[in-house]
Amino acid sequence: MKNPKRFPLVLLIVLLGSGLLLYWFGERWLRAVLLYLSTAVWAQYLVSHTRLAWRVASRFIAGETADDAIAAARTVNSRGLSATLNYLGEHVHTPQEAAYARDEIVRLLDCIQQSGVDANVSVKPSQLGLNIDPRLLYENLHIVLNRARQTNNRVRIDMEESSTVDTTLGIYRRLRDEDGYGRHVGVVIQAYLYRSQQDIAALMSEGAWVRLCKGAYAEPPEVAFPQKADTDASFVQLAQHMLSADARQHGAYPCFATHDETMVQAIRQFAQAQQIPADAFEFQMLYGIRRELQEQLAAQGYRVRVYIPYGTAWYPYFVRRLAERPANMWFFIGNLLR
Repeated sequence: MKNPKRFPLVLLIVLLGSGLLLYWFGERWLRAVLLYLSTAVWAQYLVSHTRLAWRVASRFIAGETADDAIAAARTVNSRGLSATLNYLGEHVHTPQEAAYARDEIVRLLDCIQQSGVDANVSVKPSQLGLNIDPRLLYENLHIVLNRARQTNNRVRIDMEESSTVDTTLGIYRRLRDEDGYGRHVGVVIQAYLYRSQQDIAALMSEGAWVRLCKGAYAEPPEVAFPQKADTDASFVQLAQHMLSADARQHGAYPCFATHDETMVQAIRQFAQAQQIPADAFEFQMLYGIRRELQEQLAAQGYRVRVYIPYGTAWYPYFVRRLAERPANMWFFIGNLLR
């Protein structure tokens, strides 16, 4: 780090430039820039070595250790909310790195049991070796899920780039059906992918435990909706399928990851029209975002779960959160200026 004093200034220039893109060209351009920055090595080095950046990012990240995550979960629980804890990290390059992440997640499950907090766990496939060898991912997930069964907990396999969907779903189903972890494992589907309608139909018929999210990776228009309005429409359509009588008959328990009040209201209205109890599904939101909406829904009898990330590998996660919601960008710039 030749000149660390310049880092906040350079970071500020990058972020202000992104803010101007939003002002001049709209959310689509901003999202494209931020998704590029989320994978740019130079940007990760720049931001990760800026103390001021971490101070602002810490609004969305519980801390660097499992103890920090447990403390955040305890606070969330005190507000009447459940939690999902996520040890940050993705796209590891060696089996040793994957094993280190696996062992940390196993320890996290132990910490949850010992502390008594109301929390489960989410994991990234590429963090446990997907890009090295799918067999390595399977083996590491098997170890993690064995501990989840021992501690009577659950693990959700997050979804990453569209090129990994088939492999991820295949490993999920093998662990769920062949290895007997059905009660302990779930998966995520992204509404912006064209294929998700077919995937949701299949998973609902299987009684799967699924989180529906919009999607936070850069995808080509050949596989994903390029327009936000189309993604929103897909999200509502998929949510209604997940709440259908057929899905409920098969024992599916849907979870909806969104901070968009329009999406939340659409789900609530559909559930009420179908006379679906408020505790038959849950809303999921990110740590540090829309806290007032989280508490409002909980007060109305809905189940709400907060996704709490922790760890030192926070940069890609943080930048994708900025890409998802422009208000987060303005919040970040305002704090950086102050």
